[in-house]
Amino acid sequence: MRGYSGDEVAGYLRDPYHRLRLRHALDMLTEHLPAGAVVADLGAGGGEVGDLLGRRGLRPVACDVVAEACRAALRAGVAAVRLDVGALLPVRTGSLDGVLAGEIIEHVYDPALLLAECHRVLRPGGILVLTTPNLAPAQDRLRFLLGQAPRQVDPFHEYLHLHIRPFTYPLLATGLRAAGFAPSPPRSNHVVWRTRRREFRSRWAARRWPTLGGSLVVAGVRLA
Repeated sequence: MRGYSGDEVAGYLRDPYHRLRLRHALDMLTEHLPAGAVVADLGAGGGEVGDLLGRRGLRPVACDVVAEACRAALRAGVAAVRLDVGALLPVRTGSLDGVLAGEIIEHVYDPALLLAECHRVLRPGGILVLTTPNLAPAQDRLRFLLGQAPRQVDPFHEYLHLHIRPFTYPLLATGLRAAGFAPSPPRSNHVVWRTRRREFRSRWAARRWPTLGGSLVVAGVRLA
C-alpha cells in the first residue's frame, strides 16, 4: 500500500512519454465507444485520467486500492470505487462499456484473474484497453543478447521493483484471447535509447515498429 500511495498518476501526466501512451489509450476507447459510455479506470489515482475521459464524452469511474486516491477523485467530481484489482471486482456482471487498465497489469500476481474479471464486468462488445511497459523494447533486446537483464525486471530499481509480471505483445495478446477478448494490433509511444548522458526518444519508430517501443497499448473487445 505504501508503494502505491504516492502521486504517481499526476507525475506520469507531466511526462510527454506517458501523455502520449495515455492519449493512445483514450483514442482506442473513444474510437470504439459512444458518448456517455461508462468506463472504469483501474488504478486511477486521484481521478486525473477520469477528467480526461470525461472530456472525451465518456462517464468515468475511478477505481483504486488507496482510500485517499478515491477521496481525491470524488473531490474532483469523478465517481469512485475502492477496490483491489488483484481480487474479484465489486462490479455487476456486464455493467460496463469500457475498462481502462493503465500501467496496472504488470503489478498483479494473477493477470489471468484480472483479465477474466474485466471480461465479466464488460457487456458483450465492450472494450478493455491495457497499457503496460514493454519487456522487449529495442534497447533491451540488445541488452539481453549481451547477457544483461531487461530493464523491466530490475528488482532493485526505485519503482520498477513493483513490476512483477512483465509482458511482450504476443504474451499479452495470448492472455486476452484466453480470457475471451479479440486483441487489437499494438500501439506504442516512443522507441527509447538510453545512454549514460541522455535519453533519445522516437515517436516515428514507435509508429513504425510498435513492439520495439517502451510502452504497449493494446485493446481487447469482449466477444459475445
